[in-house]
Amino acid sequence: MGTVRKSLVNRVALVTGASSGIGRATALALAREGARVALSSRNAGALEQVARRICLRGGQAMVVPADVTDRQQVERMVSAVLDRWGHIDILFANAGQYIRSPIRQLTVQDMERSMAINFYGALYSVLAVLPHMLAQRRGHIVLMSTFDAKKGLPHDAPYVAAKSALAGFGEVLRQELHGSGVHVTVVFPGRVDTPLIANLRVPWMSAKIPAESVARAIVHAIYRPRPEVIVPRLTLGLLYVNTISPALGDLIARMFHLEGWEYGQSR
Repeated sequence: MGTVRKSLVNRVALVTGASSGIGRATALALAREGARVALSSRNAGALEQVARRICLRGGQAMVVPADVTDRQQVERMVSAVLDRWGHIDILFANAGQYIRSPIRQLTVQDMERSMAINFYGALYSVLAVLPHMLAQRRGHIVLMSTFDAKKGLPHDAPYVAAKSALAGFGEVLRQELHGSGVHVTVVFPGRVDTPLIANLRVPWMSAKIPAESVARAIVHAIYRPRPEVIVPRLTLGLLYVNTISPALGDLIARMFHLEGWEYGQSR
């Protein structure tokens, strides 16, 4: 695995949604830093491939398939990691699904499905891990939100609502855990080149960045705890504009068609 910094050597990281995209990239990045990585998602075959890659490079990994929308499966997932390695130092609650719909066509089922995976899946993971982190007075919880939670875009209501709820939960959690030894970071990435949005074309202003870029930012935030990670930096301009004038933020979103186009949809 090469030279590693001491602080993550033998730390245990649990990564949900680890079979692809940002979860996979972050699991590999944590393993390179010496962490033992528990990999979870619904796709056991893909998890095994990630685990083999980690182990071939001299790291340690275990596969714990789970559907995070099922609280009992989440609790079994956490118990399996604790049984194997005795502690969990990092939780990256990353499992998610990009569910979008124009509000005029939105169904309650769309919203419930998005909340189940994008909010409750992370909530169940946090609640299962938190008592152990508090007992050991050490840990880091990383929650995967989206930049859309800072500036919502058309057609993204189900995804934005769930990820905004998660961001708000993380904001409160961070404050309540102050002084406990448990850190909280909420990640707000822009468009990322992952299977989650493989069917979405985006304008140059919100060009998709590699998952590895987000993974590097997450690892950095674990070494030097930060309340929020926003990537890429280009999105900060829109955030500042929208904070000063939401109407101007709306105009920019319309002008540049920031919501993108699904393949097969005309511009």
